[in-house]
Amino acid sequence: MTRGLRKGLTSYGDDGFALFLRKAFIKAAGYSDDALDRPIVGITNTYSDYNPCHGNAKTLLEAVKRGVMLAGALPMEFPTISIHESFAHPTSMFLRNLMAMDTEEMMRAQPMDAVVVIGGCDKTLPAQIMAAASVDLPTVVVPVGPMVVGHHRGEVLGACTDCRRLWGAHRAGEIDETEIDTVNGRLAPSVGTCMVMGTASTMACITETLGLSLPMSATIPAPHAERVRLAEDSGKVAARMAVEGGPLPSQLLTPQSFRNAMIVMQAIGGSTNGIIHLAAIAGRTEHTLSLDELDEIGRTVPVLVDLKPSGQHYMEHFHHAGGVPKLLKQLGDLVELDTPTISGATLRDVVAAAEDDPGQTVIRSTADPIKAQGSMIVLRGNLAPGGAILKQAAASSHLLHHTGRAVVFDSVADMAERIDDPQLDVNADDVLVLRNAGPKGAPGMPEAGYLPIPKKLARQGIKDMVRISDARMSGTAFGTIVLHITPEAAIGGPLALVRTGDLIRLDAEGRRLELLVEEDQLERRRSEHVRAPDAKGSERGYARLFVENVLQADEGCDFGFLRRRPD
Repeated sequence: MTRGLRKGLTSYGDDGFALFLRKAFIKAAGYSDDALDRPIVGITNTYSDYNPCHGNAKTLLEAVKRGVMLAGALPMEFPTISIHESFAHPTSMFLRNLMAMDTEEMMRAQPMDAVVVIGGCDKTLPAQIMAAASVDLPTVVVPVGPMVVGHHRGEVLGACTDCRRLWGAHRAGEIDETEIDTVNGRLAPSVGTCMVMGTASTMACITETLGLSLPMSATIPAPHAERVRLAEDSGKVAARMAVEGGPLPSQLLTPQSFRNAMIVMQAIGGSTNGIIHLAAIAGRTEHTLSLDELDEIGRTVPVLVDLKPSGQHYMEHFHHAGGVPKLLKQLGDLVELDTPTISGATLRDVVAAAEDDPGQTVIRSTADPIKAQGSMIVLRGNLAPGGAILKQAAASSHLLHHTGRAVVFDSVADMAERIDDPQLDVNADDVLVLRNAGPKGAPGMPEAGYLPIPKKLARQGIKDMVRISDARMSGTAFGTIVLHITPEAAIGGPLALVRTGDLIRLDAEGRRLELLVEEDQLERRRSEHVRAPDAKGSERGYARLFVENVLQADEGCDFGFLRRRPD
């Protein structure tokens, strides 16, 4: 097998000349023949001034390089796209597939025998793992880690569950302008990803469970020296994998490991975004993610991790309690522990080495769970024939069986314009409906599913309402919110037929979401429906590629042409 600098030679029609030229140019950077004769470990650089979550990426990159060199291989850093949730317009999800393509093509185009991908903010880890699964090159994932907690007036704060809670209080007039400005400077006290169980933390836990990263990689706080040492160890593992040629992603991403990931996602109170990303990753393999299996798991796997937004604590507390290894130990026979990892050990070995802190209360036992059932459920019905997701662990129990009058918003812009209008005809028992916010409709399926409580109701003390949409929401958000309605309104899904005043019934226990309108009436509406035009700006470039090729939420919102085709 071709390795090192001889791998993937540039096409000049003369391989000898191609190698000669490659070595001549790389020697301009000061490399010796000794260095150039070694196995190569590529390392992605996702640092960006626009990405404070990745503020420690340069430090981690240098530590990975050190580990690679200590193990006798040659580290080669290369840049890729970097995506930050709050800086990406129109939404980071719109750019996830572009980052996956960028990372995949750079892994293919440049000579490397293994790769270390460094990422964290919501869409970066999924994009990198999607790329790794497609290339099937030995891959080690190094998450940047969660930030440490903030403090305000004796209260522990976390981005971004508490930012949503406190912003809601500000909208309701409970917090004035001066205090919300003070809070703004205290919510994110260090670099790193959100320190609650948002999408970034969910994906880091999933990555560790899939065996693609070293034990404890999901939970070590970003500023801690332990995070740097883990990066060095990851470099050593990557160097070994470069020599041994594996394990490959295809050997780690198995039906058993995907099921383990779904179990952990339910047990941690994970982000609903994790479902989309895990479906996209599975789609890059010969396997698929089953929403029915996810729901079945949720009925038997309880929420064991006491973290916001489903519980009370934060990622650094999860870490000190034992992290993912301790969680896997608590889950016991619910998980398949004989699945392999990049280290060469199995999850059973990881569990055997899990730290035991007898006084911790963050990671519960199955006999004393935070919630008796898993974090998320799958709803179906005439409003969501392809499925919809409800994060029941973060919902209000009194709203889990609810019938209310629809108040419809036709787009994110329409919602922003009317939600706080004092004349809006809305009450606390209504169901807020947002449509045309799905993969094609927005485009990019923004995190707009967390519809704000109308200001006039918020000022009456209303904290939650049933809200449904074809959009996503942040994993840091909370409330009785139905998401990912499939098919989306923009392609003619049933959500497009809902009218203000219609009755909608949510039955979480029965896993149903129903529009209570007679079928003949729906058929008339369907015949009269005019599909909304594609989003403005989608006539060219990547936006056109996205709108023409993006799949629905149940298939991970990947591009159809990037999914693994049957052999």
